[in-house]
Amino acid sequence: MKVNFFNLEATTVVDSLVLGRYFHHQFDLLEVNFNERGASPVHASADFSAQVADRLRSLDALAQAGGLDEAIAILARTIADGGVAQAFGTGHSEAFAMEIAGRAGGFIPSHALRLNDLVLTGAYDRSWLGTPEFERRPDVVDTLWSMYDIRPADCFLIASNSGANGSIVGLALRAKEEGHPVIAVTSLEHSRGVESKHPSGKRLFEVADVTIDNLAPYGDATIQIGDGPKVGPVSSITAAYIAQLLTLGAVEKLTAAGTEPPIFLSANIPGGDAHNQRIEARYGQRINPFVAPAEEAATA
Repeated sequence: MKVNFFNLEATTVVDSLVLGRYFHHQFDLLEVNFNERGASPVHASADFSAQVADRLRSLDALAQAGGLDEAIAILARTIADGGVAQAFGTGHSEAFAMEIAGRAGGFIPSHALRLNDLVLTGAYDRSWLGTPEFERRPDVVDTLWSMYDIRPADCFLIASNSGANGSIVGLALRAKEEGHPVIAVTSLEHSRGVESKHPSGKRLFEVADVTIDNLAPYGDATIQIGDGPKVGPVSSITAAYIAQLLTLGAVEKLTAAGTEPPIFLSANIPGGDAHNQRIEARYGQRINPFVAPAEEAATA
């Protein structure tokens, strides 16, 4: 019998046992090395789970204490008044907008503003896609705003871990100027430690009507392994959780007031498409800006 251990061969059971002890010893040394330098893979995973769990528990406690009530009231009022929840985030904070807008179990009257739409419509060259400079530009806001059907009853939910980029602050300022309530989801620890990239010098939490701390640390990452930069960022996880807490709270508030919440069903269950399309039709291009109105589609 011949057994291969990477590039080493064992031709007998004894050889196999010897090589097995060798590799077992090497893995022990590897774990010791990890422990000496920061954390083993197993320990790092457990540490990260603890970091996330602690933050989610803190957000639960905040919600139970009424700390999200003002934001929930804004969102519920928007839906009750026929408004649309306008969500915006750049970089990984775009995931927050995706949690708010257009997902199963979320509000149908919701819409995600996207910098990519500026490229899709030809307003900006595709070379801007994915660059940090794009989200730092305050001058994109007016063009972005003009692309959508934004109405007085709409509210804005804007997420940014740093809360400092030009497009983020610029959109919050524009929304405020137009009379819309603004809910911010940001890391207060990080944001207070950086300067704004917007000409106003303001950061997101200094503009918003309501600010919810995503509890991410400065730099977002939480786990030190070895001598390199920290890993294990948490802002996307906590922001997504906040999005769902706001949705849950608003649905409770609307239901208690006798209003049926307009909620997306999964498109991947029977009847989902029909349910969603029936309610989406009430809002048209307010939530699907690049889809032709029904009357235009019928004659196309």
